[in-house]
Amino acid sequence: MTFSRLPLSYCTNVHPGRTVAEINDGLSRYTAEARAALDFPIAAGLWLAASVIEELNSSEAALESLAQTLWQHDLVCYTLNTFPYGDFHSDRVKEQVYLPDWASLSRIQYTENCATILAKLLPAGGEGSLSTVPLGGRMNPQSPSFRALCYTNLIRMARFLKTLHQETGRCIRLAIEPEPLCELSGTQQWSLPVMRGLFQQAEALGCEDVVREYLGLCFDVCHQAVEFEDVAASIAAFDREGIRINKVHITNAVELENPGQNAAGRAALRQFAEPRYLHQTFAKFADGRIESRLDLRVEDLLDTSTDAFLTAERWRVHFHVPVFAETLGPLKTTRAELAAALQQVARLSYAPHLEVETYTWPVMPGESALSAAASESLGSRIARELQSAADLLSTLG
Repeated sequence: MTFSRLPLSYCTNVHPGRTVAEINDGLSRYTAEARAALDFPIAAGLWLAASVIEELNSSEAALESLAQTLWQHDLVCYTLNTFPYGDFHSDRVKEQVYLPDWASLSRIQYTENCATILAKLLPAGGEGSLSTVPLGGRMNPQSPSFRALCYTNLIRMARFLKTLHQETGRCIRLAIEPEPLCELSGTQQWSLPVMRGLFQQAEALGCEDVVREYLGLCFDVCHQAVEFEDVAASIAAFDREGIRINKVHITNAVELENPGQNAAGRAALRQFAEPRYLHQTFAKFADGRIESRLDLRVEDLLDTSTDAFLTAERWRVHFHVPVFAETLGPLKTTRAELAAALQQVARLSYAPHLEVETYTWPVMPGESALSAAASESLGSRIARELQSAADLLSTLG
């Protein structure tokens, strides 16, 4: 098998989208510019916040305007990012991005509405996907029945997607996205046990086949690489368990080698400690031990710090950086892990949807380290990422 034949997608959560008008503006200003700069078709992986979904559900004209904007700029849409529910561009997102979680009614209602909208954007017989939160973040309060409630809602979602498929002819699958320090995160310790529990509950209800068909994972390469996983082995493990990978996020993380002695690297990494998004940080030590911190903190990187975390061999940080970057000045990226993951994806017996998701451009530091002029437009940067991803896929596939 090879990679998906669908156009390579780029997630539009990189720019604000609180209304349909803002979505259309972002597509016209940024995604269309990227499309015009490339000699191959691309897809818009729409992020549609709850406020946008409400607007689309209440107005046929709003949905028609969105469809027209896509058509006018030679864009298709087969996948939605239904992970951020609210304003993904507020001053502080951090752990709030996991709320509402899958134990809540509002999460399932929102996701069902997203699926309904996507079915209207897909062509007859088309297949779509919805990436979503990893059930919830372990840093947020959870009730004792949290996981059981999540399972109940996810099973309801699978049944909804089956019915939607039967009624519309469009097959849409949910893609649960593991992320560091969340309910689904590391493959062996968290993701596999959680998914096994889901299938066991579905089996008890006589609907395991439906759940396996319509529910799977979004494998974000940055997220798994941050935890120092062997990403190819992780993908193979999910495949052996019969867990579909419905979507792959083509993403890079930041790496700092020898943090205790690398003053230039620490100074560069300090610029990535910003207040909007959560940047889970993992350290790997010489004895193989791995430790983690919930967020990247400036105080841990000061030259005066005596923190034992600095004695690690290397750090990896959940900060999405451009897929074309192998280094960022004195910092490195997980570009090698990205290539290894995609090579393993190509060995699957089916073709997951492929999407570049670098939502951090608005908070990205270090223009010179990225070899980009300060005046380079967002659309141009998106085009460079898509070209780099397409070149990598061509080499591997």
